[in-house]
This record gives sequence, C-alpha cells and structure tokens, in this order.
Amino acid sequence: MPSIADTYYDRAAGLLARARETNAPVIARLAPLIGQSVARGGVVHTFGSGHSEVIAREIIGRAGGLVCITGIIDPTGGFIENLPGYGTKLVERYDRQYQLLPGETVIVISNSGKNTSPIDVALYAKSKGLNVVALTCMAMSRETASQHPSGRKLFEVADHVLDNGGVPGDAIVEVAAGVNAGPTSTLIGCSVLNWLMLSVMEWLSANGHPLPVLRSQNLPGAIEHNREVGARYKARMSRQLA
Repeated sequence: MPSIADTYYDRAAGLLARARETNAPVIARLAPLIGQSVARGGVVHTFGSGHSEVIAREIIGRAGGLVCITGIIDPTGGFIENLPGYGTKLVERYDRQYQLLPGETVIVISNSGKNTSPIDVALYAKSKGLNVVALTCMAMSRETASQHPSGRKLFEVADHVLDNGGVPGDAIVEVAAGVNAGPTSTLIGCSVLNWLMLSVMEWLSANGHPLPVLRSQNLPGAIEHNREVGARYKARMSRQLA
C-alpha cells in the first residue's frame, strides 16, 4: 500500500501534467503580449494575498529569471484582505511609488479567487490599462461566493486566466477521517509562472531582443551582471537587487 506521501506525489504529478496542458494555450497568447512590453522596457507586476504571496514572489529576483519583475507587497500578509477598499489603497500607493503603466502586465494570484484585495488590485490595474492575468483555482472559485462588494470573482475581472487545476480546499490527500492535507496551489502555481516566464524569454530571443535575465549571485561575476541588467529598472522595483 502506498504511503500518504507517495499518494500525494502521484496525484500532484497528475495535476501538474494536466495544468501544463490546460494552460499551454493561454501561455502561448500571453508570452508575446508580455514580451512586447518587456522589449519596450516595461515591467511585470505580481500580487498575491496571504499564502498566494509565496507564489507571487517566486518569479521576483530569481536566478534564471527576468530582472524586470516586481511585486505589490501586502504588509499585513493578507490579514485584512477582505477589508473593503484596502486592496485599492494598497495598489494606489504602489502605483504612486513604482508606476503601473498601460500595456504592462499584472499577475494576480488567488487560489479561491473570491477575496477582496486581489480583486481590488485587478480592477485598479485594469482601469490603468494594464493586461490583467489571474492565476486561480477555477474549481474552487466556481463553488465559492465572492467577498468583493461588486460580487465578482477574480477570473471574472481578469483579461486572461491561468488555472492551477487544484481542488476546492486545495489539499488532495486524506490523512485522517475527514481531514485532508497536501496542498498543490503553490507547487503548480509556481510552475505555471515559470512556464510563462520561459515562454516570454523564448519570444524575446526569437524576436531579437536582449534577455535581462538574472544569474545566481553565488556564481563569479553574477552580482555585477545583475546590477548591470537591473540598472534601468531600479526605480521601479519594490524589492531592490543587492
């Protein structure tokens, strides 16, 4: 009989493969849009409230990742994500400091897709002319009621939707009677974002544009390289390079 960890591995691997197939057409549409913006000197913004912030940060300042990615950070860690208007104030402040420019892309991550702050951020970015991408769990979002005053959910606001393919409640393995564990939203969400970023790099390269890609600071000369490729974006990064 397989262990609980083995069961999780097998089920999560299946969901990951399905997410790759499901999201491939969306990624194919998004890569040129984001690539064109990056080629013009634009940046990519991410936002995730609560645990989704882990996914939002996955592609910020990463070795092997694009340097021009920055994050809208919630200092409360999602504690007041359903306070009406909080997300709007948060993103307005970010916009004043780092600028949300028309034609750029914001990736908003919310597993449930029902909480207020992510929807606030998506609506504000849309009003500013950004390309709004949602990363969510469609199975869960369809089942739950929106907490946003508009009654809308994240996938209903976004221009493009990436589905992490998870289950309602996120956890996929029963560890005791009525108790499930083993979430997949982070595992698959981070993979989806990396697939997207690699596709953007592929588009940039195929169209003759330079690749502003970070190197691991543990490699010789990497810190100097990272400072050089990041110099043009310095004023727009919410988290600065070393």
